[in-house]
Amino acid sequence: MMKGVVTVLVLALACSLASAYDPSPLQDFCVAINDSSSSHAVFVNGKFCKDPKLATADDFFFSGLNTPRDTSGRLGSNVTLLNVDKILGLNTLGISLARIDFAPYGLNPPHIHPRATEILVVLEGTLYVGFVTSNPENRLFTKVLNAGDVFVFPIGLIHFQFNPGHTNAVAFAGLSSQNPGLITIANAVFGSNPPINPDVLAKAFQLDRNVVNYLQKKF
Repeated sequence: MMKGVVTVLVLALACSLASAYDPSPLQDFCVAINDSSSSHAVFVNGKFCKDPKLATADDFFFSGLNTPRDTSGRLGSNVTLLNVDKILGLNTLGISLARIDFAPYGLNPPHIHPRATEILVVLEGTLYVGFVTSNPENRLFTKVLNAGDVFVFPIGLIHFQFNPGHTNAVAFAGLSSQNPGLITIANAVFGSNPPINPDVLAKAFQLDRNVVNYLQKKF
């Protein structure tokens, strides 16, 4: 009886680990299709796939990533993510790409990607980057990157990028999922819908309730 229970637990753990990341494809590609009514569509990995015989080069193509993005927003940064929604051929391939533009003192604020490790390379300018490990250590790893430097942010950990310079900065990032997901910490905590009870946040952050109310109005 005990062996049977152990076997079930091991299998359950193996299944949970196997489904924790994008599954490996069992065919060359599985181009996503938005028209689920097609008689040739098959549902795979959260997307309907077109008949491989109908795939074209445009399904694997995107143009314009060389163009600077607008960084006039309040954070002074702009992320252009090329995931499966932008390049349909990425479906089941377990990868995506992002361009990140920074104005001087621009910030890509603390956030996590729940489904992807990120590897970032700086093309122009200087970036101060870092990530924080999980509880209980909450250890901070930081580095100042210049053009040509590379840094890795492990899956699911809080990380950030900040431009401390007087000139613009540009970086490109590869992510190990066709849909890495994004949770910006401040937005999630203080801008949730509906709002988290201020008493909860006041206790969690050891803040006055009025400060919490102010922060919730900001987000």
